[in-house]
Amino acid sequence: MTKKTLTLVILFLTLHNFSFACTNFLVGRKASTDGSTFISYAADSYYLFGALTYSPRATYPEGAMRDIYDWDTGEYLGKIPQVAQTYSVIGNMNEYQVCIGETTFGGREELVDTKGLIDYGSLIYIALERSKTAREAIKIMTDLVAQYGYYSEGESFSVADPYEVWILEMTGKGVGNKGAVWVAQRIPDDCISAHANQARITQINFDDKENCMYAPDVIAYAREKGYFSGKNTEFSFSDTYNPLDDVALRVCEARVWSFFKALNPEMYKYISYVKGETKERMPLWIKPAEKVSAQNLKDLMRDQYEDTEFDMTNGIGAGAFHTKLRHSPLTYTVDSVEYMHDRPIATQQTGFSFVGQMRGWLPRHIGGIFWFGVDDAASSVYVPVYCSTDSVPFSFSANNGSMIEYSATSAFWVFNTVSNFAYGKYSFLQPDIKKIQHEWDNYFNALVPKTDKAVQTLPEEERVNYLTSISCKQLDDVVVAWKKLFEYLLVKNLDGNVKKEANGKFVANEAKVPEIIRPGYPVEFAREMVKETPHFRVKSKAELDARK
Repeated sequence: MTKKTLTLVILFLTLHNFSFACTNFLVGRKASTDGSTFISYAADSYYLFGALTYSPRATYPEGAMRDIYDWDTGEYLGKIPQVAQTYSVIGNMNEYQVCIGETTFGGREELVDTKGLIDYGSLIYIALERSKTAREAIKIMTDLVAQYGYYSEGESFSVADPYEVWILEMTGKGVGNKGAVWVAQRIPDDCISAHANQARITQINFDDKENCMYAPDVIAYAREKGYFSGKNTEFSFSDTYNPLDDVALRVCEARVWSFFKALNPEMYKYISYVKGETKERMPLWIKPAEKVSAQNLKDLMRDQYEDTEFDMTNGIGAGAFHTKLRHSPLTYTVDSVEYMHDRPIATQQTGFSFVGQMRGWLPRHIGGIFWFGVDDAASSVYVPVYCSTDSVPFSFSANNGSMIEYSATSAFWVFNTVSNFAYGKYSFLQPDIKKIQHEWDNYFNALVPKTDKAVQTLPEEERVNYLTSISCKQLDDVVVAWKKLFEYLLVKNLDGNVKKEANGKFVANEAKVPEIIRPGYPVEFAREMVKETPHFRVKSKAELDARK
């Protein structure tokens, strides 16, 4: 999520040209362990309430219109003709297993068309309502902006179905120039890709019509604006419409690097690129060293640069108890010099995130699994929601709470209660959170094949109800589990002490007085405290006697 929102947010984006939000991973079907295609998406924004949305399949009479509201601000932009038939959509996946995510790269400020009608969020959900394949979704999206104008900043979209995975990158043409310049590139079936708030498509293979699509004026418009003057073969979409800078490398491309190196160790060498020491760009896609599973993607969506020099849980910013939390904004100034925090894949400002799994060998209402979670992925859990699910439980509803209204029954607020309680004592609490997270991961990974098998034994007319019931029950169950997790963490870690445990219970005497551990401060942090207050040293008896 990005752009024209609150005044301070606008100012920050204008100054830095990045929203620092959202991460997408993409996996081709031959690069996965079971033939699935995957995309993942973290919707990261300090003002986004995490909820699961649903829109039903519907038919409309001739002349019906569809209202367009900017996804970020809710501002009414206008209306367009509605189609006769729309498809059901749960979250960011429709009943045909078409799934779409996004990251905003911003790009050149002068190319934002404030008179355009279609914002990036509307593009996603209109395409999901109207498409049966990824290619069809891309055509719908690009046709819409050509006809009605593109309202948003530069955007990278992940668009996938059970057989193909694409990256679509798009930017407007400025006020008075309706439409957009764009390029769409299919990811090879045996490869993986990623994008994180930086345009990543460079050279365009104009001869490969099967795997590459583009706006007819993608180069001509760049020449007209004076952005590019070389040969067509030298043209790079990213370098032209979203040039790299230090912040883009360390805050955006670093997340792509962390994903790539986790699945192919040879990619570790690009650490020098994200540190701005070399100019060789990472490729748009790579082959993973081993095939990728849904669990791999869930784990990588929780990445915080562990075991690298960027590890968010180390350094003075992590405090005494190694928190990953960094207070916003991402850039800060000391003595007139601007600096930046690292920005991991799993971040505290996530509203919701998902792993979309599309399985072409199963009936379409069973094949799509929308693994959905709210809040910080590092301390959340991904619940399997089947693409034919036709309702959302109140616990995950957009009508249950908001960013300015707490609700004790809202999944967003329940998960935020746990994560925000843990940030201050991260090294103590996060291992307990990860333990429960791991248990639920294992449970869901075992549940899915059982559900797949069970639903296919049912009459066809009962299958959607069955899958909806299963999906909604799991969503409700994790909310209950995370409420209990908070109660456990609070009791265990009350007032900075840690209660001892044995056989799953707190250790206490007959009078229920618990045995506690007083962990104190890590020695490296205590040394810094000593430097600040050396006069607090406790004097030995000999020193006290000598003073007398």
